[in-house]
Amino acid sequence: DFTMTLYLRHYWKDERLSFPSTNNKSMTFDGRLVKKIWVPDVFFVHSKRSFIHDTTTDNIMLRVFPDGHVLYSMRITVTAMCNMDFSHFPLDSQTCSLELESYAYTDEDLMLYWKNGNESLKTDEKISLSQFLIQKFHTTSRLAFYSSTGWYNRLYINFTLRRHIFFFLLQTYFPATLMVMLSWVSFWIDRRAVPARVSLGITTVLTMSTIITGVNASMPRVSYIKAVDIYLWVSFVFVFVFLSVLEYAAVNYLTTVQERKERKLRERFPCSCGIPHSKTMMLDGSYSESDANSLAGYTRNQMVPEEEKPEKMVVHLAMSNESNSSRKRGLKGHVGLRIIQNTHAIDKYSRLIFPGTYIFFNLIYWSVFS
Repeated sequence: DFTMTLYLRHYWKDERLSFPSTNNKSMTFDGRLVKKIWVPDVFFVHSKRSFIHDTTTDNIMLRVFPDGHVLYSMRITVTAMCNMDFSHFPLDSQTCSLELESYAYTDEDLMLYWKNGNESLKTDEKISLSQFLIQKFHTTSRLAFYSSTGWYNRLYINFTLRRHIFFFLLQTYFPATLMVMLSWVSFWIDRRAVPARVSLGITTVLTMSTIITGVNASMPRVSYIKAVDIYLWVSFVFVFVFLSVLEYAAVNYLTTVQERKERKLRERFPCSCGIPHSKTMMLDGSYSESDANSLAGYTRNQMVPEEEKPEKMVVHLAMSNESNSSRKRGLKGHVGLRIIQNTHAIDKYSRLIFPGTYIFFNLIYWSVFS
C-alpha cells in the first residue's frame, strides 16, 4: 500500500448559489457551510484508511463565485492499495493509482473529469522517497460497472515508482559477491589442509544463508521467485559457494584413492634389488632447474608418504647405469610430477571455471533485469 497527503479540489457550477456582485469578488466559507449545500460524494476506491485533517479546525474551504461557480477544497491523507509485482525486485518499477469515484450518482447523474488533464496534478518538486524515485504522474478516466447499481465515472491518478538500487547493492549484492569470491580462495589452499578448507567453506555457506534470510524477512511472502532470489540462490547453491565445498570433497576423495593405490604398489615392490647403493637427499617445495639437474645419475627408488614429512620431503635415490638423457627424462617424469604434487587437477580447473561461470552469469543477470 501507499500513503498520500493531498489537496483535493472540486470545481462545479450551481446556479442556486449565484449572487449579485458589483466587483465580481468571490465569497469564502469554512466547513460549516458544506453541510448545508450539495457537494459531490467522491470517495477513494480501494482505500484502506483516509481522513480529513482537523487541526486546528477541519481543513475544508468553500469558495463561491457570483455566477454560481464553486471551489471546494479539502486536505486529505489516504492510504490505498497498490498491486505490486516483485518478480524483478529490487530492480523493479511499480505503477500505483489513486482512484476517485462518486458513491451514489451514476454517469447519468454526475460526470467526473479532470479539469486540465495532466496539468490538474500539481506536485512538489522537492518531494522524494527513501526507497523509490517518482518518475511521472499522469491522469486517466474510464467507466466502472457494478452489476447492481450501474455505470460510474472513475478518475485515476497514476504514478510510476522506480526503486533505488544503491541500497541493495551495498546490503545484498556486494556482500553476496564477496562471499562467492571468498569461497574461491579454497582452490589455492593445499588440498591436505583439511581444517582450513572445510572451515572456509562452512563459513561462506552460513554467511550466504544469513544474507538470504535477511532479504526475505523484509519482503512480502509472495509465492513466486524474485530477481534477488535468483541471484542469491544461484550464487549459493547451484554454481559457487555450495559447489566449492563439494569440489573439495571430490578432491579429498580422489587424493585418498590415489594414495591408496600408491601404498599398495609400495607394499608389492618393497625394495630395489640389483641396485648397488642408494643415497638419501632432502627436497623442499621449491627448487630450481639447476637443483633438478644436479640429480642426474639418480632415479627414484622409494618415496616416503607425505604424511610422514611435515616440512621436507625425503627422497631415496639409487645409482643407475642409464644414459644421461634417459636419467633426465626419468627425473622430469618422476620428481617433477610425482614427488612434489600438492595441487589436484580439479583445483586447477576450478580456478578458471568458477570465476568464468560467475562472470558470465552476472552479465546475463544484469542485462536481463536492469
